[in-house]
Amino acid sequence: TTLQTVRRDIARLKEAGAIERFHGGVRVVDSSSRNTAYSERQRSQAEAKQRIARTVAAAIPPGSSLIMNIGTTVEAVAAELLHHKDLRVITNNLHVARTLSANPHCEVFIAGGTVRHEDLGIVGEAALNFIRQFKVDIGLIGISGIDADGTLRDFDMREVMVARAIVEQSRQVWLVADGSKFGRPAMIEMAPLHVVHTLFTDTQPEAEVDRLLRDQGVRCVVAPS
Repeated sequence: TTLQTVRRDIARLKEAGAIERFHGGVRVVDSSSRNTAYSERQRSQAEAKQRIARTVAAAIPPGSSLIMNIGTTVEAVAAELLHHKDLRVITNNLHVARTLSANPHCEVFIAGGTVRHEDLGIVGEAALNFIRQFKVDIGLIGISGIDADGTLRDFDMREVMVARAIVEQSRQVWLVADGSKFGRPAMIEMAPLHVVHTLFTDTQPEAEVDRLLRDQGVRCVVAPS
């Protein structure tokens, strides 16, 4: 029946994180104030994230120290590091820690703090203090959105605080972001684009973005298809 179809469509939209239910109705999720559901982020741009991850992994030399933060693209990179030798990885992402614990040549340090149920990211004051103890070769970060002026933006203030600490404690900052992140609205400013040394993405940026990257001194690596 039509009612069953509507219920099914509502269930699909809720699962995708596009709407939320409340007593007596549904509402559209405001994309600038709330991120899409973790399961939807995993599925979104999966092939692009895979290509980015392979390109990033190929650029990480053996013997490197890294801090890896929260995000599905960062998690894809972790899966590509299973045969790397002599890595030291500090992370506030339980998915990353679990993946890399399968590599006997990788030493994993994990932050303490509050675990976010949805994506198993670790946030809060304890995570922040933990990250600040290290100085690493590469800080590998994901982001929810990149503004037209290059501002890096995210949804959770606690996650943003940890990301800022990662930027401070890394000799080089590598940003992994597929093409869908450009121009995507997110509420909280994490950092200006110029803190990034290298951006790894899946498609050649449009002319104005390309110009912005050059002006800010950011190297751009496009993953081969």
